[in-house]
Amino acid sequence: MDINLELYKVFYYVATTLSFSEASRQLFISQSAVSQSVKTLEKKLGHTLFIRSTKKVFLTPEGELLLRHVKPAIQMLDEGESLLSGDTLKGQLRIGASDTICRYFLIEYFRKFHQAYPDVRVKVTNSTSIGCVELLEKGQVDLIVCNSPNSRLGTHTRVQILKDFHDIFVADPNCFAFRHLPCSFSDLMQYPILMLSSKSTTSEYLYHTFALHDLKLLPEVELNSNDLLMDLARIGLGIACIPDYMLSPADSLKPIPMTEVLPSRQLIMVQNDNLPVSQAAERFLELF
Repeated sequence: MDINLELYKVFYYVATTLSFSEASRQLFISQSAVSQSVKTLEKKLGHTLFIRSTKKVFLTPEGELLLRHVKPAIQMLDEGESLLSGDTLKGQLRIGASDTICRYFLIEYFRKFHQAYPDVRVKVTNSTSIGCVELLEKGQVDLIVCNSPNSRLGTHTRVQILKDFHDIFVADPNCFAFRHLPCSFSDLMQYPILMLSSKSTTSEYLYHTFALHDLKLLPEVELNSNDLLMDLARIGLGIACIPDYMLSPADSLKPIPMTEVLPSRQLIMVQNDNLPVSQAAERFLELF
């Protein structure tokens, strides 16, 4: 059974304090997050672990049985953390994001966070925006930064908009002689289009946008890296579609003027409401 360790940790603190509010205080998370984590664990195990009354919380027989097995494991983990801990914030920050979002947006925030909390280990897992949602659902990361709209986001998430951006078509002006400027989507179909793979939110969004104009998008190249798309566009292999925040004024690639502007999208920070947020993740969120 695949159950995130953080759920057992929340259970342990509630079971040993017999108080949702005290567990919330010790874990540095909200009481509602504690309650939701317990409900999620109970649902996954198929057993009620606590009897809740207006004044007290009691363990059920199943809860007492689980505590006997969870308690030694959590105490060993806490002892290990205590050996490494001091007065400064320690632990691990687990972030999921694509390489593009990391390089062109998050790197500065990682720098600020590391300067403020040098003892916290930052673990970054690279994946597409779609893949990042799966990492979050499995509890393998604390937070993800991804593109929106994102068809894979479920209802049990907390979303914070970080940045609005537009996707733009770029090319080396020396490699293509455009007959008409500004170009329409239909005009672009006459040139080789370089895009991210079909398993990305960007491709989903572009296919949908072109379909709204009764056009079937047929990319010449599909890759998993925006940087590689730009490299191929620089040598004249085609027209790349990239987020506008990637392009610097000094780049040989230039935006193609368009008669139809692609709708704006957002970079968003997403949390899983079913899992408690670590103290390191809370500090990282404060940067935004």
